[in-house]
This record gives sequence, C-alpha cells and structure tokens, in this order.
Amino acid sequence: MVTETIHLMQQHASVRNFTTEKIPADILKQIIEAGRAASTWKNFQSYSIINVSAEATKQKIFDLQPQKSIIGASNFLVFVGDLNRAVIATEQHTDRFYPEGVENLLIASVDASLAAQNTLLAAESLGYGGVFVGLIRDQASELSDLLDLPDYTFPLFGVALGVPAKRNDVKPRLPYETVVFDGSYQVQSVSIISDYDQVQRGYAGSRRLANDWSERVAAQFGVPPQTATLENLQAKKLMAKED
Repeated sequence: MVTETIHLMQQHASVRNFTTEKIPADILKQIIEAGRAASTWKNFQSYSIINVSAEATKQKIFDLQPQKSIIGASNFLVFVGDLNRAVIATEQHTDRFYPEGVENLLIASVDASLAAQNTLLAAESLGYGGVFVGLIRDQASELSDLLDLPDYTFPLFGVALGVPAKRNDVKPRLPYETVVFDGSYQVQSVSIISDYDQVQRGYAGSRRLANDWSERVAAQFGVPPQTATLENLQAKKLMAKED
C-alpha cells in the first residue's frame, strides 16, 4: 500500500531553479516546525537553523559559494551543528565540558540532518521545492563570521527553499538489492558500478555531465580532503589541533 506520504517521498527531486515568489513567513515557520519534530539524540536538539531571507546576505553567501540555488531561493536555511547551548547547560552542573571529538560531531550532524530532511519534505508537501547545499563547508570559517556563529558551533549545509521554476525527473537510485542487505553486509562487484553508470547516462540524456557517476565519486574520494571544515572545527573548540 502506497500512502500519499510515501508517494511524496518517492517523487523527491532536487529543485535548483526558483521563481521570485516568496514563501510566506507563517508558512515557513510551519515548515520549519515540522522539521524540528524530527528525532533527536536524547532530545538534545544539537543544531540551530539560520534563516537567510535578506537578499544582501544571500548575495554574500553566494559570493562565497556561487551556486544559483542560494541566490534564487526564497529562503536559504543554514543548518548549524550546535553545542553552544550544551556548554551553557553543562555549566549549570559542572565546570567540566568536553565537546571535542567525533562522537559529539556526529550527534550534532545527525540531529541537524534529520531536521533538515523533515523540513524539505514538509516544504515539498506544500508544493515548494528545494535542494541541499553542502559545499558551504568549503567556506566554513568565512560563513561562520558572516552569520556570527559562536564557539562550539559549525555550519553543516544549507537548504535552499522556494517555489519551483522547473522540476526535474526523479533521479534513479542504486538498485534496492545493492544497498539493502539481509543479515550482513555484501561487498559489491564492479559490474554494479558499471551498470549504474549506464543507468545514470540514460537518465541524464542530453543533460549528461562530462563524467560518469563513478568518476564523480572518484573526484570526491580520490583526492585529499579539503581542510576548511577541520580548521573551522578546531577554531570553534570542537576538534583538537594535532601536535
């Protein structure tokens, strides 16, 4: 049985082109409140959301990371991993605070991601569209300064929301059996990757990017990682500096 909710979820496609129509403030609040109803680790809610609607601020973010969805969106929501509230709460009970480390970063990142996905789904249910923008992490320090992010916070990604000017077809995912395993993990053969490259070529058609899916994966994971995120985490007292 496919419910209306399941159908909506299965029809998701990123929207990068928006009309000039704005999302009313009361509707946006409802969308974000639906996002905030997502599951959260121990109810810590270790994230914050910066709603960027002013054209001047969107332009400044666009200048840092020139993606048209940022400048064209009605609202650009910056999701922030946030342990700043945690230090305030902790200080009510002890003078010891240990925010550094991978586990705490994962707690904040997962909390924010769940809320963001809920937010986008809520927006789509009302006929709006959007896209996640993760590359803002490449300018983590500059964005932190722009948005006045204090210690123990870090920008994770943005979600551009607005009225779609154009909708794309649903992008094919990897086959179910190559992602979902019964009982234990199953390492995939190279043919799975080759077959999926072919599927992606068929989907893209004349819009096909210069590189195949696997080549884009290699471009991400076959080079040393960018250092902007780590440097910003160290500056925000969330990751220890190496000796």
